[in-house]
Amino acid sequence: MPLAALAEPLRTAWRKRFGRWLANRNPRGRRILLNQRRLFIFPSRMGLLFALLLLLILLIGINYQNNLAYAVAFLLASLFVVAVLHTYANLAGLSVEAVRAGAVFPGQRSRFSLRLGQRENRPRYALRLSWAKGESEEVNLGPGEHRLLHFSLPVGERGWFHPGRLLVESRYPLGLLRCWTWLDLDLAAVVYPAPRDSGETALGAAADGSGGSSLPRPGNEDFQGFRDYRPGDSLRHVHWKGLARGQNMQSKQYHAWASRERWLDWEDYPGLPQETRLSQLCHLALQWQRREQPFGLRLPGSTLQPDRGPAHLEAVLTALALYRREAPGE
Repeated sequence: MPLAALAEPLRTAWRKRFGRWLANRNPRGRRILLNQRRLFIFPSRMGLLFALLLLLILLIGINYQNNLAYAVAFLLASLFVVAVLHTYANLAGLSVEAVRAGAVFPGQRSRFSLRLGQRENRPRYALRLSWAKGESEEVNLGPGEHRLLHFSLPVGERGWFHPGRLLVESRYPLGLLRCWTWLDLDLAAVVYPAPRDSGETALGAAADGSGGSSLPRPGNEDFQGFRDYRPGDSLRHVHWKGLARGQNMQSKQYHAWASRERWLDWEDYPGLPQETRLSQLCHLALQWQRREQPFGLRLPGSTLQPDRGPAHLEAVLTALALYRREAPGE
């Protein structure tokens, strides 16, 4: 058996154990303050080379009893200790807050917004924030400054998409040390179903994509034209301007349009698999919204009454996206 195959179970077990330890030490939160419990600091590659050089100079000083070598070694050691303090202080006291994540369709990129800030009256330099599968950004913060940052990340399948832990790190001021933390922010994007017309005919008569025809009824909403005056017509509806021009007495005619109720009904597509059904309902929701037709949604266990507009469409798409999906972190 190859050595890599033998090592894979060990790596998997180690990742799980490290993940549990990290979750206990650095738990999830909406707003996280960086303190000594959450921060880690170790020498960088340059720092390790610096330490080897320091050790070499010290050995030369010991071997040759050279006071100049001693002085250089102790000076470099002091510089290293000062760098430790400054690198740690550059991250300590910062706050990272989850703001929002944009809802998208599969295959698109969601926009994740964070707020990075501090209350202390000192600047911060070379702060790098990144996700494993997305963009990274390096920023500087002024005294007491708060800054809104945006990251574009590719999403996965329908439901909740959590981007994983956010890496916040800095190597300021000398690059000899790396101070970092992995933050588990309470931030997740909603991924809608992929809109796709399955070609399946719905069982419901009003769910065929056309939405049915609208039926006029007498009312006071939309002006439709004129007709001859009839006794009993409201004087407010008389076409006085035409009468003044010598025309026959006419009344203005209005109609209120009564549309058949349209429903996106889960039970209208019994022969389709779950994801195909959701894609079909998503396709119809977008189609009816473009036509500005009111519609409702019926899913097992939930119902949204007929309405229209961007807010209603978002509520419908969100209900479809989260159907039988657990909340992030569960």
